[in-house]
Amino acid sequence: MSGLRISAISFLNTAPLMWDFDHGEAGRDFEIDYTIPSACAAALAADQADIGIIPAFTYAQIPGLVILPNIAIAAKDRVRSILLVGKRPIEQMRSVAVDTSSRTSVALLQVLFAKFLGGPRELTPHPPRLDTMLRAHDAALLIGDVALKVPLDAGYHLYDLAQIWREKTGLPFVFAFWAVRLDALSRKPKDICLTKVFQQSRDHGLERQNLDVIAKEWSARLDLSEDDIRSYLTGNIHYYLDRENHAGLRLFLQFSHEIGLIAAIPELRFLGPVAFSSPKN
Repeated sequence: MSGLRISAISFLNTAPLMWDFDHGEAGRDFEIDYTIPSACAAALAADQADIGIIPAFTYAQIPGLVILPNIAIAAKDRVRSILLVGKRPIEQMRSVAVDTSSRTSVALLQVLFAKFLGGPRELTPHPPRLDTMLRAHDAALLIGDVALKVPLDAGYHLYDLAQIWREKTGLPFVFAFWAVRLDALSRKPKDICLTKVFQQSRDHGLERQNLDVIAKEWSARLDLSEDDIRSYLTGNIHYYLDRENHAGLRLFLQFSHEIGLIAAIPELRFLGPVAFSSPKN
């Protein structure tokens, strides 16, 4: 046991990233705890974890972190799992109940309203239950697996936040990435290269036969078809922090600073050399 503690996310979109930890031998070298994105960041900030897949927004709020290169949870366009569900069109929304599982998604909604959609709205934290969220609010922000299960024919106005971001900025959106506490690196065994371990886990998780296993495992959990899950993981989620995703991340942090969500734009510091790349298809 290396003693390094991983805080991971229990959402479908992280399953390929965790392949070697859940199905291979990588897990034997780490202590792993599964939670929601915002709790991953809290665990890193409180020194209850050494490595976490954190919401991009929270990187600006936790000192002493470095990013593992070229791994991300991003969307080039429509993401499907960050969904604004409204009783009325987005221009007419005045109040939104928000699931706070991911602070990045809430911050993205604030940026989109402030920069592109007429100004701030009233946001109220709420458990992710659509019916109760909409009783007293014009709209609901749903995140992760709950959002994937919203039927397209439910009669609501549906808005994919990553798609809106792409339309307004011309760039993809980065929701999360692996971050490591600098003070934990001294406890890392010399024979373990963290970048290699986590990149290989992502690569193995995206192999076709392993995606089939993930689709089968998660189909029953989410009551979605295996084809739908495969389509989501390969067509909606992008798992590389390539140059375009990096530019989208920097712009989001800039906008977050401009509207007062973060005090300063953080320097994106990486563990070791950075090589921006995407998969070779």
